[in-house]
Amino acid sequence: MRIDILTLFPKMFEGYLSESIMARAIKNELVEVNLIDFREFSKSKHKKVDDSPYGGGAGMVLGVQSVYDALVSIPGYEKANKILLTPQGKRFEQLMAYRLSNQPHIIILCGHYEGYDERIRDLFDCEASIGDFVLTGGEIAAMAIVDAITRVIPGVIGKDESHLNDSFSNNLLEYPHYTRPSEFMGKKVPEILLSGNHKLIKEWRLNQSIKRTKERRKDLYIKYMKEQE
Repeated sequence: MRIDILTLFPKMFEGYLSESIMARAIKNELVEVNLIDFREFSKSKHKKVDDSPYGGGAGMVLGVQSVYDALVSIPGYEKANKILLTPQGKRFEQLMAYRLSNQPHIIILCGHYEGYDERIRDLFDCEASIGDFVLTGGEIAAMAIVDAITRVIPGVIGKDESHLNDSFSNNLLEYPHYTRPSEFMGKKVPEILLSGNHKLIKEWRLNQSIKRTKERRKDLYIKYMKEQE
């Protein structure tokens, strides 16, 4: 998979891409991540990419010219899945991560300033948000989305593909986990997990996931129950 990120601050990604799962995925050539500073495509003498909004108002607006020129400079951009990051976008969820992990080429635009020139939206296939809050820029959101997509690409995490049981993968929150010691400050690991009966353990984990989802995320619980009908 190839991921191109259009950003004004490519250095923000340096540590993120050089550590942990992302670094291994890149090293093993399971994903290729390219950072494109679209400020370099500005035709302004001072490499300006924003301007004041028509009609007045607070803040500055990201202009269309530098974004367009950076986008069309990417080989194969026409067929790529092009994502615009904005608080107005559809909330990014785990099922979207799975769907996008099957795409050969993704392009992500990190926004800044007060907002986008509306004509930028016409250049992208979809708009995405990581939550109902506003960040200074789209770089952190881009890292979160790239991470979510990359970790479910086959082979990135490992042969066991443990992400299949992650929270949200099936509209359920993940079940409780325990490890050694079996007792800590009077609190014991549930006996069922020490039984060695994998069938009963699987049933316990499912029941715990359902219980936890019902208590913490009623919206997901309703989705899950409808799927069982």
